[in-house]
Amino acid sequence: MRVMLADDSLLFREGLARLLGESGLELVGLAGNADELLAMVRVDPPDVAVVDIRMPPTYTDEGLEAARALRVSHPDVGVLILSHHIDTAFAMRVIDSVGPGGSRSAAGGGGAGYMLKDRVADLEEFADSVRRVGRGRVVLDPSVVARLVGRRRAEVDRLAQLTPRERQVLGLMAEGRSNVAIGRRLRLSQKTVEAHVRSIFNRLGLSAAEDDNRRVLAVLTLLRQ
Repeated sequence: MRVMLADDSLLFREGLARLLGESGLELVGLAGNADELLAMVRVDPPDVAVVDIRMPPTYTDEGLEAARALRVSHPDVGVLILSHHIDTAFAMRVIDSVGPGGSRSAAGGGGAGYMLKDRVADLEEFADSVRRVGRGRVVLDPSVVARLVGRRRAEVDRLAQLTPRERQVLGLMAEGRSNVAIGRRLRLSQKTVEAHVRSIFNRLGLSAAEDDNRRVLAVLTLLRQ
């Protein structure tokens, strides 16, 4: 899988490039800002662009704006946003960048993700996240998922209808995990996981779908309302 990396910190950029290369990913470009990244993608589009959310000149949301630009110009390129802090508003904007309903459109199949930079320390997990984004999936940092799933409402809290096990399954679904991966994580059979997923959608009034992105975004859209 071919990867480009954009981060204004030379030390972090070079270090992450080396680590990703050791994990079997092919680094095809390094950029110090969003403009450099967009220029390189135009010349040689990668499978995934890993982008720091804050870069020059304003250090606010340049990475996210670059992700939006790539969704338009190169919809097949997956984008994984990196951040030092949990920001659920930014996370939801990353999710929204995937497209209407969160499913792969005819225009392209690139995925999207939002991860904390601390997650890089677990190289195997981080490299797996890059690969999942490259395969068109939505990937959220577990800390972001926990905050979204745990968020309460003043009005009716539909999540209160879920059992503790269903909450676990829901959290893993929101991380972009497949039923097989959920079963491995929770030591459940495939049939049991499928039953939990059906129950979650029924309790939340959602229609189950085979597309991983669509089912994740259906849950997160509900949480955002």
